Amino acid sequence: MTTMKNPNPSSSKLALLSHIKYEHLVAGISGGVTSTLILHPLDLIKIRFAVNDGRTATVPRYDGLSSAFVTIVKKEGVRGLYRGVTPNVWGSGSAWGFYFLFYNAIKTWIQGGNARTPLGPGLHMLAAAEAGVLSLVMTNPIWVVKTRLCLQYSEEHVADNKRYKGMVDGLLKIYRTEGIRGLYRGFVPGMFGVSHGALQFMTYEEMKNRYNQYRNLPIDIKLTSVEYLTFAAISKLIAAGATYPYQVVRARLQDQHRTYNGAWHCITETWRHETWRGFYKGLKPNLIRVVPATMVTFLTYENVSHYMLRPAADIKLPS
Repeated sequence: MTTMKNPNPSSSKLALLSHIKYEHLVAGISGGVTSTLILHPLDLIKIRFAVNDGRTATVPRYDGLSSAFVTIVKKEGVRGLYRGVTPNVWGSGSAWGFYFLFYNAIKTWIQGGNARTPLGPGLHMLAAAEAGVLSLVMTNPIWVVKTRLCLQYSEEHVADNKRYKGMVDGLLKIYRTEGIRGLYRGFVPGMFGVSHGALQFMTYEEMKNRYNQYRNLPIDIKLTSVEYLTFAAISKLIAAGATYPYQVVRARLQDQHRTYNGAWHCITETWRHETWRGFYKGLKPNLIRVVPATMVTFLTYENVSHYMLRPAADIKLPS
C-alpha cells in the first residue's frame, strides 16, 4: 500500500488541487450525456416501477417492461418516454463529470503524481467514496427534479406547486414550497449509494490493473474498446446487484405522491407491505438500462480523456 506523508496540511491541499484536470470533467460529462440521451426511457420506467408500492391509486400499473413502453406511448405519447430528460442529462452529465474529476484528482494525489502506482482495492474504494460524496452534494437537487418529472402522469390531478414545467421550474417550486430540505430529499439513501460507486470503481480499476499486470504492461496503458466495455459491464453488474435497494428507497422519498418520515420509515413501510421484493422493484429495467449506460459512459470517458490528455508529441500534425 502506498504511504502518504502530509507534514503540511496547506501544502497537501495545494498538491491535491494541482492534480485536478478539466479533461476528466469534460470526458465524464461527455460519457454521462451520451448514455443518458440513448437510454433515458428505461430510466423513467425503472423509477415508475420502483415507486409502485401497490397501494397508491395514482401510480400507473404495468405488466412488464414492454407493457410499460406501450402504455406510456399510448397515454402520454413518445414525449412521455422522455419526461425528465433535461434534468437527467444535466444530472448525469454533471454527476459523471464531477465524479471522474474528483476521483482522478484524489487517486493521483494518493499516487503521488505517478499514474503507474497501483493502489489496491482499499484505496480505490476510498478515492471513489470521497468523489461520490462530493458529487452527490452538488447534484442531489437535480436528481430530485428529475425523479419528480419522471413521475408526472398525464391522468393525475395535483396542485400547481407539485406540477413542474421543467428543470428550472421544478427547482424553484420545490425550494419555495419545501425549502432546502426538499431539494435534498433522498440524500441519506444517496449517501448509502456512494458505496455503489465505490464498489463499481474499485472493481473496474482492479480488473484493469490486474489485466495489465498479467500482460506485463503499465497499468495506465490504453485498452481496446471491447476490453473497456467488458470491464465496465462486469463492475456495474456487481455493484448494481449489491446496492440496488437504496435506489428504491431514494426514489420513494423523492416521489411527490407519497410522504415518509425519513429513510427508516420508508424502509419499514416497504418491508411491512412488500417484504424483500419491494426493495428490488424495477431491478430488471434498471439493469437493462444501467449496464449498457455504464458501458457507453466508460468507453466514451476513456477515449475522450486519453485523447485530451495525450502528450502533444503524440498528436500527428497534417503534413
